[in-house]
Amino acid sequence: MTVNGTTRLCGLIGNPICHTMSPLIHNHLKEKLGINTIYTPFLVEKENLKTAVEGAHALNILGMNVTVPYKSSVIPFLEEIDPMADGIGAVNTLVRTQQGYKGYNTDMTGLCRAMQAEGIRLDGEEIIILGAGGAARAVAYMCLFYKASKIYLLNRTLSKANEVAQELNLKFERQAIFPLGLDEYGNIPVKKYLVIQATSIGLHPHQKQCVIHDSAFYELAHTGYDLIYNPEITQFMKKIEGAGGVSYNGLGMLLFQAVDAFELWNEVEVSDEVAMETYEVLKNEIKKV
Repeated sequence: MTVNGTTRLCGLIGNPICHTMSPLIHNHLKEKLGINTIYTPFLVEKENLKTAVEGAHALNILGMNVTVPYKSSVIPFLEEIDPMADGIGAVNTLVRTQQGYKGYNTDMTGLCRAMQAEGIRLDGEEIIILGAGGAARAVAYMCLFYKASKIYLLNRTLSKANEVAQELNLKFERQAIFPLGLDEYGNIPVKKYLVIQATSIGLHPHQKQCVIHDSAFYELAHTGYDLIYNPEITQFMKKIEGAGGVSYNGLGMLLFQAVDAFELWNEVEVSDEVAMETYEVLKNEIKKV
């Protein structure tokens, strides 16, 4: 790697950031595509967020990713926001413009792209989402944005699921999301669905946990997608496959949110071949953790 007078800087702002895999992905992509950039994490304290965004622009930083806890709180400091990111209410990618940064949500475009790579469709699909927190809300928005026909939103606290359903049904001007408590899945019509696990339950080191234990629930799934990528095979995924479905973890989402950001910053297209090679590098690195 050569650093010279034309090297551009990209990075990640968040707190904490020591666990991030983003430098691995972005620096591998730039080596494969021969792009003269460097990607590094920046630990930013809450009270310094506005200064960090303005300072990054003043320093001619090409682009930034944003991770927890700043994906929503960064929005007031942006020059512009992409419609999907605006609808979700969260930004994870900042793209430099002359006046400031434009915010995008490549978490969700990346999730959609990861699903497409596995042959999973959203257009016209009936979907079950587990959870009603920030991630689940973003996933529900993304599914409706890409024209899913119906979503059953299951959450331990029904009032939270109701809140998300009412908001997004109003936003999309159709009755598409149906909130249920976790124990009410028996009210879902018996057919096969795409089931998306959008909670943190089952995340390492609590890999023996899952949101719903009853095997009868998993009979509803033709495909299960867990946003968690560590462990590689979650209890949710095991139960999906035990019921005859196909399952995927969230590593593809992690990869493609970075690929989408990389493409936005550098105005390039990352080929499927390079993306899949990067996926293997990422997968091997996570196994070491």
